[in-house]
This record gives sequence, structure tokens and C-alpha cells, in this order.
Amino acid sequence: MGAQARHDRLARLLEPVLAEAGLDLEAVEVTPVGKRRLLRVVVDSDDGVDLDSVGEVSQTISSTLDASDVMGNAPYVLEVTSPGVDRPLTQPRHWRRARGRLVHAPLAGGGEVRGRVTQADESGVTLDADGQSRVYAYSDLGRGKVQIEFRRDAETGPGADAAD
Repeated sequence: MGAQARHDRLARLLEPVLAEAGLDLEAVEVTPVGKRRLLRVVVDSDDGVDLDSVGEVSQTISSTLDASDVMGNAPYVLEVTSPGVDRPLTQPRHWRRARGRLVHAPLAGGGEVRGRVTQADESGVTLDADGQSRVYAYSDLGRGKVQIEFRRDAETGPGADAAD
């Protein structure tokens, strides 16, 4: 079985299992690691993903895979994880889940935009960019990225001892 066919079969098998748990399947990756394979299943939800839900769904995924032949006979290691902060914003649900976050995205017509996500729905996203609210259709934006923000406490300025 080819890599794309295996990916498609895994997605079809796992999506209903994850939907039952209130999770979305974000990615499925099968990577050779020595004599085994690593099956990484990336999940997310509007409420985020905590360790308890990852543990529960890992057991369900494992049982589902054991009952199917999609992974064949070769040994594999299952890893269930949530997407990292570096995941590109490509789907409306990604933008919705980035509400309140600072993002950066190229514009389809050239240039780029950087702003805070204030709203997102199925048709587009509203960004607070430079103090102005701007609405963008998803077709106007390239792959967005959440920007990592390091906030300083207002009372901790240069030269202040943060250990006090």
C-alpha cells in the first residue's frame, strides 16, 4: 500500500473515532524509525486538548487500529499529540482557535498583515491590525502563523530584579 493510500485509510478510520471524542483530526504521519514505524496522530478541538483527553483517545485509537489491518503486520509506535504553536493557520477552525492571538499572514495580492484575531467564522477573519479592525476573506490570506509573544510585567522594567 502506498503512503497516500495508507494516509487516506487511516484518516477514514480515525476521523469518526475522534469526532466521537469531540476532537478533530489535524494530521496523520507515518515515519520509519529503525525496524518500527512511528504513527503520529495530531488532534485538536475548539476547547484545546489536555493530557487526560489525549490519554483516553490514545487507548481508543489503539484498539481501533488493532481491530483493523490498516497498519499491516509491521510493528509501530502510536503517538497522539496536539498541534504546536507553529502549526500553520490553513482552515477556518485554525483561525477560530487562534482568537485573541497575534498572527502574521501573507496577503494573496502581495504584502503581509500582522494583527490580533478578534473574530473568525467560515468565510473569513477579523484582525485588529495597528489599532484598526480589518476583515479578510480566507482567499485573501496565505498560511497564517501564530506569533509567540513574550509579555513583560509592567512592574518589571529594565534593571528591576524579578526575583523580589
